[in-house]
Amino acid sequence: MIDNVSIVTPVLNNANTIRDCIESVRKQSHECQHVIVDGCSSDGTLQIAERMADRKTIVVSEPDQGIYDAINKGIQASTGTIIGVLNADDFYPEENVIEKVMEALSNREAGACYGDLVYVDREQCSRVTRLWKSGELNTNSFYNGWMPPHPTFFIRADLYRRYGNYRLDLGTSADYELMLRMLLKHKVCAAYIPEILVHMRNRGVSNRDFLSRLRANRHDRLAWTVNDLTPKPWTSIAKPLRKLPQWWRKAERL
Repeated sequence: MIDNVSIVTPVLNNANTIRDCIESVRKQSHECQHVIVDGCSSDGTLQIAERMADRKTIVVSEPDQGIYDAINKGIQASTGTIIGVLNADDFYPEENVIEKVMEALSNREAGACYGDLVYVDREQCSRVTRLWKSGELNTNSFYNGWMPPHPTFFIRADLYRRYGNYRLDLGTSADYELMLRMLLKHKVCAAYIPEILVHMRNRGVSNRDFLSRLRANRHDRLAWTVNDLTPKPWTSIAKPLRKLPQWWRKAERL
């Protein structure tokens, strides 16, 4: 079977940013399917998505149980053999991102791939505020607080069917749990692309405030439990500490 890529975009009331997201997918030099799952937006998001849709776009609009339920619906609607998730606030900075993904996954041993990400100012997207350099995955990575940036994570669709989709009971840690399950528990081989694949606008859901971060840490610990994995004593504190260098690394991008 020839590999093809589906991009899933969950969205709710993102009329100000959905155009950038859709355009960045449409401009990819390697054509891909775009599955946009709208949670009944009331600000014109759906109308923008429908107006911009082309033959490779699927737009679904119906109530859901949150972002990860929407992603699961997108996975079900996707026809690609490789699936990535791009949130409505995010966009691909270059036209060859999907080409790089296809090249990384041309090695049939690799079931997934990931890369680097930059956070940008919501209004001035040319202004970088953080740089998330992933680095290579090794056997100790997750134990030392590592995780790849979720918007850069691509995985073969058959692995969702084999190991399951996103859990809805882990809040904003659902993406962490899925990557932990795939890469550590089931040892899916993941290729690292040492380049910036995604630009993310500031203020992600899990980092919105201190209480959100506390809840996310609690769900992070639960992510290990539900997979019958045991973290190291330092894992829960190492994970947020690993984010600190992201602020001074931005100089590497400026």
